[in-house]
Amino acid sequence: MRKRLAKLTSDILNPFLVSSTVIILFSFESTASTSEALKWLAISLALSVLPVFIAVVYLVRKQKLDSIFVSSRRQRKGIYLLAIGWAIVDCAVLPYLGAPRLLVATFTAGLAGIVIFMVINLWWKISLHTAFVAASVTVLIIVYGATGALTAVLLPPVAWARLEMEHHSPAQVASGALLAAAIVVLVFQLFGLIGMG
Repeated sequence: MRKRLAKLTSDILNPFLVSSTVIILFSFESTASTSEALKWLAISLALSVLPVFIAVVYLVRKQKLDSIFVSSRRQRKGIYLLAIGWAIVDCAVLPYLGAPRLLVATFTAGLAGIVIFMVINLWWKISLHTAFVAASVTVLIIVYGATGALTAVLLPPVAWARLEMEHHSPAQVASGALLAAAIVVLVFQLFGLIGMG
């Protein structure tokens, strides 16, 4: 039962869903109209989450990956490279198209995080699940203040789930969360977005 609950928690609060939720929120937060929000939402998802998710699903169907949420450190390398490629496209295209600064900062933090985590992954399987949740909690606190801080309740269940499933050590779970949060704070400071909540 514990393993089943851990898997359910891990599957629900996965990097694809967590990052998509943040993109949806920030598309509406940073625009003045619904049509503008939907435009940036469509562009952002089309240039980030969707291509990587589609590629992962394809590779799982071809049995080149064990699962959609890649747990093998060796198998993660290709996904990291794909995600970095699309993140670079995001960080080039969004400013060119005049995207809101909040979205550009979010994707810049994502690119920095992916690069750093890929390098770490060469030696150590740091937790992406806790990283994505911690990064999301951090940006939501920056943008929404105390209201955003309420999402911090999601972090302990994800950390527990990754440990219960024995996909990560406590150090890998904690490091993923702390490093991701630090990257977000640094990038948002550089963009002058700290203190907007």
